[in-house]
Amino acid sequence: MRPQTRYAKSGNVSIAYQVLGDAPIDLVLVPGFVSHVELAWEEPRLAHFMTRLASFTRLIVFDKRGTGMSDPVPTAPTVEERMDDIRAVMEAAGSDSAAVMGVSEGGTLSLLFSRLHRERARSLILYGSWARRLAAPDYPYGPDAATLERHIGKMEGAWATGEWWASEHPTPLDDEAHRKWWARYLRTAASPAMAENLIRTNIQVDLRDMLPQIDIPTLILHRTDDHWIDVGHARYMAERIPGARYVELPGVDHRFWLGDVETILAEVEIFLTGRTSRPRRRVEIGPDALSRREREVALLASRGASAAEIAEHLSISERTVESHLTNIYAKLGVTTKVELVRKAEEFGL
Repeated sequence: MRPQTRYAKSGNVSIAYQVLGDAPIDLVLVPGFVSHVELAWEEPRLAHFMTRLASFTRLIVFDKRGTGMSDPVPTAPTVEERMDDIRAVMEAAGSDSAAVMGVSEGGTLSLLFSRLHRERARSLILYGSWARRLAAPDYPYGPDAATLERHIGKMEGAWATGEWWASEHPTPLDDEAHRKWWARYLRTAASPAMAENLIRTNIQVDLRDMLPQIDIPTLILHRTDDHWIDVGHARYMAERIPGARYVELPGVDHRFWLGDVETILAEVEIFLTGRTSRPRRRVEIGPDALSRREREVALLASRGASAAEIAEHLSISERTVESHLTNIYAKLGVTTKVELVRKAEEFGL
């Protein structure tokens, strides 16, 4: 059952939020640069992720001002306004203090919130995030300003279809059904102009000097081959936040609900509760780790067959094919179709 959408007042702006679960630990999930609390439940893998979080926390999710179900605003909100949105949502949800989990840009905001509103943040979780978005002479991670400008320039023409993201961040899990939902999610979450303004606001933030001052338990999660946010951002933060626990995960997709989500959930649950309700899987590496079906899928994919063609040939669903491909990529240690072809030849699949 989907949770009810409610509204919190942050100044004169209404902020949409939802609460689900009744565990003793409150967890505020701070989304990336755009979100939509109701459309999120239409993607089964994202719904599963939030439902699992709510199995061991009292989960609070929300849309930042100017995005999703929250009030539209004429300009991109300031960092101070965004932090006040978190405060307002926590107060409306009856939460005095909570663990704060920030995703992507939401991680940067969570870092700042946990420092400036220390009394409200009991612990911090960062996924796919950064302290500074752009590269600098003393910071080799992220794109330079010109590269990011070129990427932003493509946004208006391709925002409505989702291709702005998908064309440069391919993943074997991005099947047709997911692409259609993702495009609609982006369109509904923010206008192209607002999305562009939010990105431009994000690149002005530099919290590197603040990292040694973070004094609450911190968990940092990042996928090694994340196409969107270089893993160097996470390694940098992990080295400078005192006592931070850093877990590097296999995978290429920045979107946390795609790929191996159970490992992410297990790490979050252990961090917050000291235990996990589901045993962690040990992922073996190499061709011998492939099941018979995975070998069949790998062989067909390496010969150029699409997910739809593989599904028809093997009489299985496309979703099952995508799941097999994710496992295959992880077990063979590859991230692209070209690498898969090379591995198939190398191992004689």
